[in-house]
Amino acid sequence: MSRDELLRKGYARCAELTKEYGTTYYWGALLLPMRQRRDVYTIYALCRLADDIVDEPERVDDAVPHEGTPAERLERFRDWFYEALDRGHSDEPVLAAVVDSVQRRGTPRDCFDRFFHAMALDLTETSWPTWEALRDGYMEGSAAVIGEMMLPVLEPLSPAAKEPARSLGLAFQLTNFIRDIDEDLDRGRVYLPADELAAHGADPWQRTVTPEWRSFMAQQLRRNRELYAHGAEGLPHLPRASRRCVGTALVLYSRILDRIEAADYDVFHGRHRVPGREKLGEFARAMVLDPKVPSFST
Repeated sequence: MSRDELLRKGYARCAELTKEYGTTYYWGALLLPMRQRRDVYTIYALCRLADDIVDEPERVDDAVPHEGTPAERLERFRDWFYEALDRGHSDEPVLAAVVDSVQRRGTPRDCFDRFFHAMALDLTETSWPTWEALRDGYMEGSAAVIGEMMLPVLEPLSPAAKEPARSLGLAFQLTNFIRDIDEDLDRGRVYLPADELAAHGADPWQRTVTPEWRSFMAQQLRRNRELYAHGAEGLPHLPRASRRCVGTALVLYSRILDRIEAADYDVFHGRHRVPGREKLGEFARAMVLDPKVPSFST
């Protein structure tokens, strides 16, 4: 297989992974020119494959090691990636596309160091004592760094876009944590600050909406919206196509919080999603106008 054929296959597979598992990111990326869109897909694909090794090891992709414990497979996948990055190529299509993208965009290597460190933590840590510990100990490498990986792709107009991009990465993941509490409990994990749970007298393991749970969740949603608000401050520092892509993802993902709030903070009986027709409507709107970003007043 020629290098061009290998890259075409790899970029196509990255797009498939994004469309299947990251619909909001996939729809948002459609607002970008193809030269940027395909790089968004490679970032998502690399992160998805590593995350699946940790969270859903039964889901085995051709691009990742098949044998061994999740810890062994994650370590080998990390080594495969770094070896390919050092060589400048890979014979595996997805990794070939990822390496090609990273080299063209000049993505800092330390982003991947922080990312793989966070993925390894998921195999040993099941709870976090404070918001600061969760944010700085885990989400730094699993969320904030994703914002940094995206910046070279989005081609910002100013360095002032960096911190909002990091906040938006945190905001997206915190929304996932809040939405997926029930699913994470099934895995024995709690991505919530233990001290704040205790302060409100809330216990997620009860899987019941109580006054204490409502109070705790209201605090989490306020924090989450503050992160979205800071993330939105970066939009003016992006070129138009990138602004539409990021703004659309921001609007759609933040609506998950509205749905959780409308459901009386019940995240135990069904997964809150933004309907496809709503995503399509926001996408169509963004084709003509910049997304209407909410004020996130709390």
